[in-house]
Amino acid sequence: MAKHLLGREVAAALEADVSRRCAALREQGTEPKLVLVRCGEREDDIAYEKSILRQAARSSVETEVRQLPEDSSPEEMKKLLRELSGDEKLHGCLIFRPLPEGLGPDRREICNALAPEKDVDGCTAASAAAVYTGEGAGFPPCTAQACLEMLDFYGVDCRGKRAAVIGRSLVVGKPLAMLLTARDATVTLCHSRTEDLGDICRQADIIICAAGKPGLVTGEMVRPGQTVLDVSMNYLPELKNADGSLGGFVGDAVFREVEKTVEAISPVPGGLGRVTSAVLMKHVVAAAERSLE
Repeated sequence: MAKHLLGREVAAALEADVSRRCAALREQGTEPKLVLVRCGEREDDIAYEKSILRQAARSSVETEVRQLPEDSSPEEMKKLLRELSGDEKLHGCLIFRPLPEGLGPDRREICNALAPEKDVDGCTAASAAAVYTGEGAGFPPCTAQACLEMLDFYGVDCRGKRAAVIGRSLVVGKPLAMLLTARDATVTLCHSRTEDLGDICRQADIIICAAGKPGLVTGEMVRPGQTVLDVSMNYLPELKNADGSLGGFVGDAVFREVEKTVEAISPVPGGLGRVTSAVLMKHVVAAAERSLE
């Protein structure tokens, strides 16, 4: 049976480090501050917001929520982001994504109105460039960085290893492939339409599931000795829980099948979610520290 890679242990270690660094910043007269920008009332955004606020309280990071109506114009969004970029007391900003479709086809351009040094979740073009080049302001997306934090905490060395990243989003798959490459892993970037996905997965030492497709990785696609990180949170209304209730979250991997074979796996829920929020606080504190340099 595989070892379960639990997010709460990784998050607790990050929280302790962030709290220590926050205390050091306060001694220098700086209060680390994060602003959350939410456009509309999406339920998943609100749930994530509550999770971030709880994490901020544990990590001693000041947090503010700035909400705009769902029918806001692109210019209203850009105006707010420019305002926040010029606020010297603000160190980090997270924009809930995806932005409402009503903002038009250039929604990514809206994010670029935020100063990259305050982009703590890798949503601007400048942050993406920093991930690819290793230089510049900004931070990688929190979920992609959370995968590295998980691997580091549990002593999984990426050097020389083969990694299969399943998912090509700008939030996880693509930046994570670059981050793993920088750690000297040999990365194959896959997706739900990749041919012979099972063969690629079996050859890998590390598998990252981030396609948002429940049941995509089965027990036949893995082998002993592998580490599997499941990033996806797929809601299944028909899922039957232990108490008889219906509805719950699963990852991309068929957990009960895969854990019988591999060496280690992160569960869903209980894996990367809390680590992602803890990484966000780490990025805010790092941005505050950079502001003093």
